[in-house]
Amino acid sequence: MTQDDLKQAAAELEHAPAADILKWAADHFAPRLTFATSLGLEDCVVTDLIAKASLPVDFFTLDTGVLFPETYALWKRVEDRYGVAVTAVRPRRTIDEQALDAGPELWTREPDRCCELRKMEPLRARLAGYDAWITAIRRDQTPERANAPVVGWDGRFGLVKINPLVRWTFDEVRAYVREHDVPYNPLHDQNYPSIGCVPCTSPVMPGEDPRSGRWRGKEKTECGLHLKKN
Repeated sequence: MTQDDLKQAAAELEHAPAADILKWAADHFAPRLTFATSLGLEDCVVTDLIAKASLPVDFFTLDTGVLFPETYALWKRVEDRYGVAVTAVRPRRTIDEQALDAGPELWTREPDRCCELRKMEPLRARLAGYDAWITAIRRDQTPERANAPVVGWDGRFGLVKINPLVRWTFDEVRAYVREHDVPYNPLHDQNYPSIGCVPCTSPVMPGEDPRSGRWRGKEKTECGLHLKKN
């Protein structure tokens, strides 16, 4: 698809239901279409929508090696509930191997480098085999995501990016989860609105920004997956 085609599709799908956006994605890009699930609340909604429509979409998650035990348990629940296989995409080095090369607890000293090694490099390798990827980002999550289109070209990874929940609010996500009995991470009920790696995720207190629990005490709010290419 050309850039003009993508802009037209984004305009036409701007107010379409998420299920219709996902159907459009499957019609245009399957079988070279994948969903990168972080197993967050929004990702579980997208999984539910894909599974209910039996869309031909590959699932994967970035297993950094330091995810919460609750996240690993949810991973298994999702596979059992929907009959899908969520492929583990892992870094080249284990945590111990990384420590030998870059020193222990790299995330405390160079969180951007740690994300590059444990998330960005594996993601680039994975996406190289696809023409389009689906994410569960929402515009109201961070300033960097505020202008994200429903459909657009992802210059950072060189493929089309589809964001079916981009117009949703957090309340709408929670309402869908309740209404459809979608499995989710119990940490969401313990003041964790956004869940990443254990060392870089902390609870969020009332009145704080929902993303304040990620990389707390640092200016960093994104691991890099959804930043625009400079």
